[in-house]
Amino acid sequence: MRETSEFNIWKIRAEFPMLEQKMHGKPLVYLDSAATTQKPREVIHTLTRFYSEQYATVHRSVYEFASQATARYDDVRIQVKEFLGAAFAEEIVFTKGTTDGINLVANSFGRAFMQPGDEVIISVMEHHSNIVPWQLLCQERGLRLKFIPINARGELLLDEYEKLLTDRTKIVSVAHVSNVTGTINPVEEIIQMAHQRGAKVLIDGAQSIAHMPVDVQALGADFYVFSGHKAYGPTGVGVLYGKRALLDKMPPYQGGGDMIDQVTLEGVTFEQAPLKFEAGTPAIAQVMGLGEALNFIESIGRDRIAAWEQDLLEYAMEKMHQIPGLRIHGTAAKKSGIITFNIDHLHPLDIGTLLDIRGIAIRTGHLCAQPTLRCFNVNATARISFGVHTTFEEIDLFLAALQEVTLLLKPSLSY
Repeated sequence: MRETSEFNIWKIRAEFPMLEQKMHGKPLVYLDSAATTQKPREVIHTLTRFYSEQYATVHRSVYEFASQATARYDDVRIQVKEFLGAAFAEEIVFTKGTTDGINLVANSFGRAFMQPGDEVIISVMEHHSNIVPWQLLCQERGLRLKFIPINARGELLLDEYEKLLTDRTKIVSVAHVSNVTGTINPVEEIIQMAHQRGAKVLIDGAQSIAHMPVDVQALGADFYVFSGHKAYGPTGVGVLYGKRALLDKMPPYQGGGDMIDQVTLEGVTFEQAPLKFEAGTPAIAQVMGLGEALNFIESIGRDRIAAWEQDLLEYAMEKMHQIPGLRIHGTAAKKSGIITFNIDHLHPLDIGTLLDIRGIAIRTGHLCAQPTLRCFNVNATARISFGVHTTFEEIDLFLAALQEVTLLLKPSLSY
């Protein structure tokens, strides 16, 4: 989908103040949206207005500003419910981010439903945030952790996944989109297969939520998590969607204010979900900023965003395949706007450093996904990733700079 009157890329870019900045004196080319997204002007203004003109805490007081803040905060929960296609606002738990949401489920679901000998299934393509919490849970409770393998293209092997499922499998936790390969996993099928064996499924939506339509009821997900900062919203806020029947049976993950019904010196009773999972004063401003970020996404349209980024992906992949010695990790048939690569004999840190000097921001390192990188026999990589504001012109600037950097680092390479 090239630019149309309905998708005006330059109007969209004008909403992002950071894109007007320079880096090392060069116009910023931001190709690191998979790590964190830039913020639209209205998201920034929402935070500023709340702190300077509207600030009060929520769920505690009856004075005007507190009542207004509570109403706005609760409205965002309803907004997220509609954004995700959830059945009830009570299925939306505000968290600190994707990592916090996965830890919440691992600890609370694990305590409620898992016994020694039970099984957890994840994949080898997961972010560390969807590996370590399950490792800790399995070590603590005597559970077995299994891994879905991938093929050379970075696609999950569903026939092997089917073999891993048993009657002892209690939960499957996989990424909707890999942060390394960009693979869009067949989560509907993964969920259906797990449900046939009585297992629940958590979907890590960190890399999908801002880039494609998501309907948790259509997917059949039991849990879905994402971070605000990867969806054009603030840091420090995220969402856990959980089916109401499950959340009602799960114990609180933390104790504190705002999540209790009654406290005596002898004991405590808790609020119903979602409040029983939201201990302490919440990230009020961040939640409001998240609501504005979701408004921004909806104003453009998730289908349009997905189509634009798919065109960018195909354009960039075609050009990058022409660079001698460049290897792309992840060539799945269904792939999102993430391209991870290495160039023979060149260290990704050197590539990233020289691109930085030219005003181009990319990610380098192990991408918080070391098991995935080992599947491709590398320890570090370079990665570009697209946002709604990315242009074809920026990809051309990146490609020209990458070829220049490659020649500087490896003068013998010819084109």
